[in-house]
Amino acid sequence: MIKVKSWICLAGLFLGLVACSTPPDTLGKLDLKKWREDRGGCKSERSVLVADLRGEQKQLLGKFADDIGKILGRPDIHQLGERNTKFYIYFLEKGPQCDDITKKSEAKKVILKFNAIGLLSEINYQTTVLK
Repeated sequence: MIKVKSWICLAGLFLGLVACSTPPDTLGKLDLKKWREDRGGCKSERSVLVADLRGEQKQLLGKFADDIGKILGRPDIHQLGERNTKFYIYFLEKGPQCDDITKKSEAKKVILKFNAIGLLSEINYQTTVLK
């Protein structure tokens, strides 16, 4: 009985440490630290990281929204869609959103679509204005 309690305590401690761990600084060739520091794409650092992001898409697909938020940082825009879908938008270059995030922007952006259970299902790149 004591061994079981010890194992449960050890498992709880391990999970607590894992949950409090810091996000990674890289994902393959993608410099996540630079990515996260370039909020709204306003420093134009994300624009040079696009090829690296494209190279790591397979590692991101299928991850939960919370995990993506930890990896890539808080999205510049978070939208809710139909049927409990969710979208995270990250701007890739400087644009009107840098002065006011509510302004419509044709700046390049990556849109991450999450399905109803919160798994990343699509990654799209576009310049069109969001609705």
